[in-house]
Amino acid sequence: MSKAQPFDISGIVPEEGRPAADRLISGDPVFTSWNIEEAEGGIYSGIWQSTPGKWRIQYDEWEYFHILEGRSIVTSDDGEIFHLKAGDRLILRPGFKGSWEVVETTRKDYVIRL
Repeated sequence: MSKAQPFDISGIVPEEGRPAADRLISGDPVFTSWNIEEAEGGIYSGIWQSTPGKWRIQYDEWEYFHILEGRSIVTSDDGEIFHLKAGDRLILRPGFKGSWEVVETTRKDYVIRL
């Protein structure tokens, strides 16, 4: 097994999903995820995409992500607002609560640690 992993989604069958009904605020967002790596220690990486909509988020994990395309607004319950566009990066830590609103279909790459 190689010690390097290209961040390439070609050949990966994507998974589709939606926010849980009790978290949905507006719209009908559809999530598409290409899971590239699942490593020891609860580390995951891949590409995630969502169509427009808004839902509640609550993080039990640590996540770093980089917006590849689209526009989203992440708002914390304490009122901090992050307007995200292509090129923006953000870290969400365990305990973060708020909402995610996809204004324009958004794609990000991510690394998650449980």
